[in-house]
Amino acid sequence: MRDTVDPDFASFVDARQARWLRTAYLVYGDVQRAEAVLLHAFAQLSMRWPRVDDPDVFVQRLLYQPALRPWNRTKPFVGEEDQVKLALAELTPAQRTVFVLLHLEELTEFEIGDLLGMSQTAVHAHGLSALGRFRTALGAGDWRDAR
Repeated sequence: MRDTVDPDFASFVDARQARWLRTAYLVYGDVQRAEAVLLHAFAQLSMRWPRVDDPDVFVQRLLYQPALRPWNRTKPFVGEEDQVKLALAELTPAQRTVFVLLHLEELTEFEIGDLLGMSQTAVHAHGLSALGRFRTALGAGDWRDAR
């Protein structure tokens, strides 16, 4: 067992943890769950650090794929009063994950499809339905009704 942490790994974690924790919180709707999943992803990366080609993709897959699993269906943002968080809570886990990755992380549909193991068409469909539901939950109405 090593007694020291690789300085490159430490700087990688320092540079990304705050952004990914914020994103994971919006995906999972629970701070403790987001912290646990992020910690797990970094722990897995630490064991494979020298062999991983793209550590960003490695961590993001471990961070966001569990949100889509059927046993992760807990009610997000319990006790929140923020309208944006309540609107996010109205989305399905897949819609919320795609929506956050599209609009907060600014990933492309192809990048999201690769991370989540979805086709670009599925990502596009989740993104559109999420946008409509999000706008409706905020009281802006569905953008498709604008005539």
